[in-house]
Amino acid sequence: MTTLVHYSLADGIATLTLDDGKRNALSPAMFRDIYAALDRAEADRAIVILTGREQVFSAGFDLKVMKAGGLDTLRMLRAGYSLTARVLAYPYPVITACNGHVLAMGVFLMLSTDYAIGTRGDFRVAANEVAIGMTMPRVAAAMLRHRLAPADYQAAVTLSQYFPVEEALRAGFFHELTEAPQLMQRARELAAGFAKLDRASHTASKRRIRGPLIRYIRRSVPLDLVDAAWAAIWAARRGKG
Repeated sequence: MTTLVHYSLADGIATLTLDDGKRNALSPAMFRDIYAALDRAEADRAIVILTGREQVFSAGFDLKVMKAGGLDTLRMLRAGYSLTARVLAYPYPVITACNGHVLAMGVFLMLSTDYAIGTRGDFRVAANEVAIGMTMPRVAAAMLRHRLAPADYQAAVTLSQYFPVEEALRAGFFHELTEAPQLMQRARELAAGFAKLDRASHTASKRRIRGPLIRYIRRSVPLDLVDAAWAAIWAARRGKG
């Protein structure tokens, strides 16, 4: 079985590298490996750096699975939406080292981490659901609202606005930007700094302020799955018409 998430541990820092050899589509197999890697990192009591392959963090859900429809699609959506709550509640700091482009579910995963570093360059950040004919899911909208400035939140959700990295920094997608060669070094520096925090206080404070959001996500996942199922039914009916 091919491993799509590579796990390495050093000095209490677990690096999870997403790499499918292409655009890091968040497929059922990718989600399986992400969940397994997070469980391993938690067992190791590790701070997490989540990163991707050269020039791309993730292009979002696997469109082949999305287009196929059926239970596999719903299972993939459930894994993705639920992953945001899993990361939000992770007991130790989580850093995204974003290698370049990040779209759709990749954005929502990134926004669920504690700190996001972007890479300078000709890269784009977008939640492009509306552009491809999807009503923005509740979970996705909640993750965007969690971090973005109000006007940018509106533009991201309703207009599928593509943000160059400097604009993405201003809007709240990223906490800082760095050059590509320094990305992982900067992530490790931050992780080493965060390691000096009191772990128990970090965990309790994170869960206290994020409790309402995490509960909202968990309530919303089934509703978003129902919406997705109905959207597929109506699309099929239109196709037959």
